[in-house]
Amino acid sequence: MKILALVGSYRTTGNTSQLVAMVRGALDQEAARAGVPFEFETLHLGHARIDACRGCRACFDRGEEMCPVKDDLQAVKARMRQADGVLVASPVYVHDVSGITKNWIDRLAHVCHRPEFAGKCAYLLATVGGSPTGHALGSLQIALSTWGFSVVGRTGLRTGALMRGDEARRFEEKTGRVARALFQAVHRRAFVKPSFRSLMTFKIQQKAWQSSPERGTVDHEYWRRQGWLDPGRDFYIAHEAGRLKVALARLAGGLLFPFVT
Repeated sequence: MKILALVGSYRTTGNTSQLVAMVRGALDQEAARAGVPFEFETLHLGHARIDACRGCRACFDRGEEMCPVKDDLQAVKARMRQADGVLVASPVYVHDVSGITKNWIDRLAHVCHRPEFAGKCAYLLATVGGSPTGHALGSLQIALSTWGFSVVGRTGLRTGALMRGDEARRFEEKTGRVARALFQAVHRRAFVKPSFRSLMTFKIQQKAWQSSPERGTVDHEYWRRQGWLDPGRDFYIAHEAGRLKVALARLAGGLLFPFVT
């Protein structure tokens, strides 16, 4: 099992990084108890070169390899592909994710059209001095679920100012719960039981590309090659969701489609 932690901060010893390290320690323990080979990698997005999106649409219209910005984004994306699950952790700046995190999200906008991360789990973590974390977690939820991830949990932690010494220990129980949830989700392949929201999102996306006049585009061809345009297809991957749940999600997605596209 491989877990990749994406930390939306420059600071390697800040509150977010400290809590991610605690999650890592708890994950090591979970893997050892289960006898599962385990690898954990931490990537600070602030230390990768991810330049701002230019809004040129090259990734949408001609494919991501045609992006004129040549930086570390594709290397970051490759590491995401190699992981079985990701822990996305961002500090909250002005009630939302950090600019570093938002920049990463913006540059992966093409994955909203071509959700290639189906079959992978994600856990979302936001840290803040004292304000709410809900909006930041919502931003992460929308992005990663649209990219195909099975979002298996989200936690916001109010840390106060920079934690020093052993101050972070007060979050030991909560970071342990984060670790258990992510480990169990990946270990038990939670992605084969997609949420109602994930099934509904697929239906909305499917209907959009089925009705799109832009035949032959990179996006449309991607969906065609995956077999996702087939009217009988109800999710990105083979799954074990109940028939009633699937039917209701598809109904909801069809009804919502005109209002969200």
